This record gives sequence, C-alpha cells and structure tokens, in this order.
Amino acid sequence: MPDIFRSKDEISKKSHPLSDTIHGLYGHSHNPLSSFCYFPDHVRFINEDPGEKVVLLLRKHPVTNLGWITVALLMLIAPFFFSAFTVNYSLPSNIEIMLGAAWYLITSSFVLEKFLTWFFNVNIITDERIIEVDFLNLFYREISDANIDQIQDVTVEIGGGIRTLLNFGDVLIQTAAEVPKIELESVPSPDKVAKVLRELRIEEEVEKLEGRVR
Repeated sequence: MPDIFRSKDEISKKSHPLSDTIHGLYGHSHNPLSSFCYFPDHVRFINEDPGEKVVLLLRKHPVTNLGWITVALLMLIAPFFFSAFTVNYSLPSNIEIMLGAAWYLITSSFVLEKFLTWFFNVNIITDERIIEVDFLNLFYREISDANIDQIQDVTVEIGGGIRTLLNFGDVLIQTAAEVPKIELESVPSPDKVAKVLRELRIEEEVEKLEGRVR
C-alpha cells in the first residue's frame, strides 16, 4: 500500500488569518472516504514541511465511480447468465468451482484496483502549496506540486447536465512552477475550491508584505 498518507498524534500548526477564517467557516472533515475534505483529520503526505497545514483534500466526485461499479455488478452476475445459456454443456463440478473461483478473483481484483485508483488519486491543497498525486498502480505514482504564490490563473470548468446538477467539475491552475498546469479533475464544488485558492493567494501576499514568509 503506498504511503501517501501518514498519521501523527501531534500536529504542529501555525496561525494564518485567512486559513483560520476558512477553518471557521467549514470546520474539520472526519470522513476518510470523502471526496471533499476541509482541514481533514490526521492526513499527512510525503515531503511535508514542518508546520504545513492541509486545507483541502480532494478526490474525484463519487459519481465518477458509477461506470466501473456497473461493470463490477455485471461481472458478479455474469456466471449465472453463462450457466443458464450453457445448460446443455456440463462440466465436472470441480472444474466449475475452479472457474467460478477464478472469475470472482478477477472481479475482486478489478474492484480493488478501481477503488484504490479513486482513493489514492488525490489533490492536496495546503497553506503553502498544491500537490497533485497520480496513483497509477501499487508500484508507481507521480507527485507534482506548486507553491501557492506561483499560481497565475485559476479556471473553473463545469460542463454537462450531470456535472451542473451534482456541482462538480474541473479546476485548471496555471502556475509559474516547473509544472505549468495542474488539473483538479471532476472535483466537487469547484467554485469553493477556486475561492479557497484565491484566499490562500491573498494570504501569501499579506505574508510577503509583512515579511513573514519563511
């Protein structure tokens, strides 16, 4: 299991006026399976700076999982349909058991892979930077990041009836970092995400003016 997240008993915090305002408006998120988490509890990531505070943890909207869930359900019931159409062709019982076990093992592997891909493909917004984690498989992942003060432009895209109805879409972030564009794909409440990014950018500008940038 990849070590994208790690827990700490004690979390060092720093006081930022705008971060505290966001915190006061939205509070903590305690659901580990949530796709939109404000100040999530016990969420940490690789190469985290001391005192860095996670403001948002984002995953794709749960509705994006309906495709593979439907396929998984069809795979679960497929053996029953297969046996109904092959009633004239009998196999030894031990062969049928082995084939059934192999099929459901494949189905379980498919479900596990899709769930882990959704769970570990995350975007993390801290009070210092944006981190994009692309989980490709158990042995390979890509992590890109950009500092908050490197953000040049934030664009929200919501297209289609389902996205409009359920309020999820893409947030495109142009940066001056080595990674020129970070895409937060199919995230819930993209307008709120853009608002949080805007407030964090203002906070960074205030810190520079006050000489509090580390």
